[in-house]
Amino acid sequence: MVFELELPAVYLDVVLLDPTLINRDPEPGETQVPVATDVALDLTDVGPDGIDTAATKIYLGGQLAFDGGSFQAGFDGPGSAATTPQADTLRVVIDPTVPFASLEEVTVRVVTRTIGGAHTLDQSWAFRCEDLTAPQLVGAQARELKRVRVSFDEPVKQEDPSAGDDALNPAFYTLLPTSAPAVDVQVVEVDSVTDSSVDLITDVELTPGASYRLTVSGVADLRGNAIAAPDNVVNLTGFVPPRPSRRRFELYQLLPAMNRREDETGDLRRFLACLQEVTDLLLADVDRITDILDPDLAPEGYVDLMLLDLGNPFPLDLSLVDKRRLLNVLLGIYREKGTATGIKNAIRFFLGLEVEIVTYTGEALVLGESLLGEDWVLGPSGAFAAYAFEVVAPRALTGEERRRVRAIVDYMKPAHTHLARLVEPAIPEVIDHVELGLSELGETWVLH
Repeated sequence: MVFELELPAVYLDVVLLDPTLINRDPEPGETQVPVATDVALDLTDVGPDGIDTAATKIYLGGQLAFDGGSFQAGFDGPGSAATTPQADTLRVVIDPTVPFASLEEVTVRVVTRTIGGAHTLDQSWAFRCEDLTAPQLVGAQARELKRVRVSFDEPVKQEDPSAGDDALNPAFYTLLPTSAPAVDVQVVEVDSVTDSSVDLITDVELTPGASYRLTVSGVADLRGNAIAAPDNVVNLTGFVPPRPSRRRFELYQLLPAMNRREDETGDLRRFLACLQEVTDLLLADVDRITDILDPDLAPEGYVDLMLLDLGNPFPLDLSLVDKRRLLNVLLGIYREKGTATGIKNAIRFFLGLEVEIVTYTGEALVLGESLLGEDWVLGPSGAFAAYAFEVVAPRALTGEERRRVRAIVDYMKPAHTHLARLVEPAIPEVIDHVELGLSELGETWVLH
């Protein structure tokens, strides 16, 4: 679409007569510049002197590339040229014979003067080359029995677990034991931690203290560069759960000394080492038994059982974090049941809303003026109105928020009272003003 534009006036604040650097390519601050790029620029002087080509020097990345009309070695590719398209303009194009490095920040410095040396110029700018460097695996650490933290040296794609180059795809990770005994594990889930690290969730616990080798394949950075050997392999050790410092529970040492002396081949020691792994995991489970009693540490299944044990009366879908919060305040909510303060506190806890509880007044009837169903509705009986109240919300609510408010109020209110209505501020009308040449009456614009 073409638009005709007429400017009412044009003002020139400053006219530069000194040497000026224009038409820079790549531009200052430009990113993702191809590594095999030419660097071009124009030097111009609108005064009477002109640019002194013999005194012009251009540096690329700190190296002298152009000096007095000649290109230096390494910057004299077939595309290099120095021309004067106009009498007052020197155009220089530098074609490096060796491409720039991936992600290299290239600084261009231009030093020149006008003929006669009346005016000089020393100006620099920089641009950054494209990312052609594949991500590298910098480390892996077992954080829990089934969780391994993996870190890369740069941000990687984390959008779709089913994508063919996404770091959240569990098929890209292989854990192989390199010591014995050690159980074989498979990565079944990947959780995002930061833009350059993820957590691997395995199907079974890694053998505590065993050595594993992690191999990553297919994961790409944000520019599509995929990880490759040898930067995709790292070693790690299975997580060792904390244990009491004085515990001694080594099965081999519990055997009689005679049996240990008879174990000349070491088969008995190796067999008991396999049983020792299972024993250590069982002992770790015993050590963690108190965690299921702590609302802040217990798995979600146990948190649900705690809420069930306390008789959670709220039929709301809550996240695990909100369930933990509810466990810590549910007894306090019970104590405030049947009070206006309790209703307000419960709504604030679940929805973060500061509501008001007011007595129900209804709509007054003015004889000769009120219209049934418009500015007046048939109200309840006097007995009902005496124990009715309204909940005044600070803003317009969504459908789910209204459902939650009504469920909370229905439980928290005194049994003999009634929620007459939920009052919300009226949503202001959004007036869609007409746009000449674009709006269509009755479709994108209405007469108002």
